[in-house]
Amino acid sequence: MEAVVNAIGRRKAAVARVFVKEGEGKITINKVALETYFPSGILQYIVKQPLMTLGVADKYDIQVNLDGGGFKGQAEALRLAIARALVKIDAESKTALKAEGFMTRDPREVERKKPGRPKARKRFQFSKR
Repeated sequence: MEAVVNAIGRRKAAVARVFVKEGEGKITINKVALETYFPSGILQYIVKQPLMTLGVADKYDIQVNLDGGGFKGQAEALRLAIARALVKIDAESKTALKAEGFMTRDPREVERKKPGRPKARKRFQFSKR
C-alpha cells in the first residue's frame, strides 16, 4: 500500500488540507462524511470533479481538514487540494486537470473596507445643499 499524500488548497478565506491514500472512495471532512458536510448535490459534484475527470473516484480514500470561509469557498478549496494531491500521486494527470481548470488557485479575495466609507467602494450619499 502506498503512503499518504497530502496537499493544501485555498479559496477566499477557506483552507483545505487533504490526506489521500489508497482505498474505496470514502471522503471524510472534519471527521464527517462528505454527504453530511455538504448536503447540496452541486457542492458534492464540485468536490468530486477532479476524481471524476481522471476516473479514480473509487480508488482513493480522502481525509480533509476544512477551515474558514463559506460552503462554496470550502468546496472549491477542497477541489484544488484534491487536484494537487492527485498530481503528486501521478504527474501525468496534470495536463487533464489543468485543461479543466482545477489546478488554478482563484486569486479573488474580499477587498478591504476603506476609512470614511460604508464599504470597500460604496460612498455615502452626496448632498449638494
